[in-house]
Amino acid sequence: MNVLKYAQQFNRRQFVQTSGIGLGAFAVKALQKKANGIPHPAAKAKRVIYMFQSGAPSQLETFDYKPNLVDIQKTELPDSIRQGQRLTGMTSGQKSFPIAPSKFRFNQHGESGAWVSELLPYTAKVADDLCIINSMQTDAINHDPAITFCQTGFQLAGRPSMGAWVAYGLGTANENLPAYVVMVSRGTGRAAGQPLYDRLWGSGFLPGKHQGVKLRSGQEAVLYLDNPAGCTTQLRREMLDDISSLNQIKSAQVGDPEIETRISQYELAFRMQTAVPEITDISDEPEHILEMYGPDVRKPGTYARNCLLARKMAERDVRFIQLFHMGWDQHNDLPDHMSKQCKDTDQASAALIQDLKQRGMLDDTLVVWGGEFGRTVYCQGKFTDQTYGRDHHPRNFSIWMAGGGIKPGITYGKTDDFSYNVTENPVEVFDLNATILHQLGLDHEQLTWRFQGRDYRLTDVHGRVLQDLIV
Repeated sequence: MNVLKYAQQFNRRQFVQTSGIGLGAFAVKALQKKANGIPHPAAKAKRVIYMFQSGAPSQLETFDYKPNLVDIQKTELPDSIRQGQRLTGMTSGQKSFPIAPSKFRFNQHGESGAWVSELLPYTAKVADDLCIINSMQTDAINHDPAITFCQTGFQLAGRPSMGAWVAYGLGTANENLPAYVVMVSRGTGRAAGQPLYDRLWGSGFLPGKHQGVKLRSGQEAVLYLDNPAGCTTQLRREMLDDISSLNQIKSAQVGDPEIETRISQYELAFRMQTAVPEITDISDEPEHILEMYGPDVRKPGTYARNCLLARKMAERDVRFIQLFHMGWDQHNDLPDHMSKQCKDTDQASAALIQDLKQRGMLDDTLVVWGGEFGRTVYCQGKFTDQTYGRDHHPRNFSIWMAGGGIKPGITYGKTDDFSYNVTENPVEVFDLNATILHQLGLDHEQLTWRFQGRDYRLTDVHGRVLQDLIV
């Protein structure tokens, strides 16, 4: 068949996928050349570990220190500070918006002098390895749109997740493991926290092979990966060969790119039968490493265990590793709930940084910690001397990054005296995502996919690389 005639029968997506060049190889070749005359940046990170704190940790109880609030506690939030900004339905009807200072002490740590809450004593010890950003902003004010926005660059479901974009752009560096792996843990601060949906690590309109593979905490990390009783490895191999032959015949007939995805995923699953059990086994970890991550590391499904598994995956060159930890939505009884959430995560997060660093891996591993938005300085509900709550606040929040070519030991961005508005160096979610891609050697403006007549990208038509934060 004439090549031009063949191309006219299928759309661009199908033609590229059914050609002899796989998408990962296709993208890598593109990275080796100039696209539109502009070279892609040099990669400073080989992989990303993104520790997403679902539910939105309060910046006022973690990194954005506001000591002067104690002097004005229980007074009303000034209209000049709120500036008519929208509120959620949970507090828009409140008659009073009393200032609620944090109950927790802050201290400066390390040579950098970073302010860190007493809730995060282990994180404080690695302060000089962190780049703390106190000036994050987002457009979303409710959880699901905000989390979706962080992961996909859009508040509505349906677009590819960041990990899927990375898998598409760079392909896999370990043929026995997925390029994108996800693990989920549930915190003790608010057990019935916001739900998480598989679409958050989905591939959207990208080929299905780029979606995240979620590892479960039970006996089977991936369902149906093991051979059923009575099925030998040789029999499984022959079965897959026969299925692949049938799929290739069908692919030649209809040119559906998802058939090619199905073939590749069957093959990956076969190789994962050995790789996944090995990577989820921590029995060979030295006792001092287990102690460094804390007692929860011995419990499958915990945040601590997932942090250790993330390091094991990083050693095996999984491109994008994402940990979701649920339970950060402290609308009430924040001092109690926040203390529990920090205890869940603090030691293991710091241990991951230390573990990567002692293995010489932090330099080329970009670690990101943060949630979807911040919390209000005013109290939601009743404010007492013992307890208070905080509502959603999109105008500013705190995250941190470490390794992967990011400057260590700095605190970036400032907020007003109420931690309500950014006053210096605002950072949008688009900017953060553009910077993550940049550190991996991907230009966020060039990493695109044509869908329904237009080119899409993770950062849409926004985003700037945060050059101030790069070594």
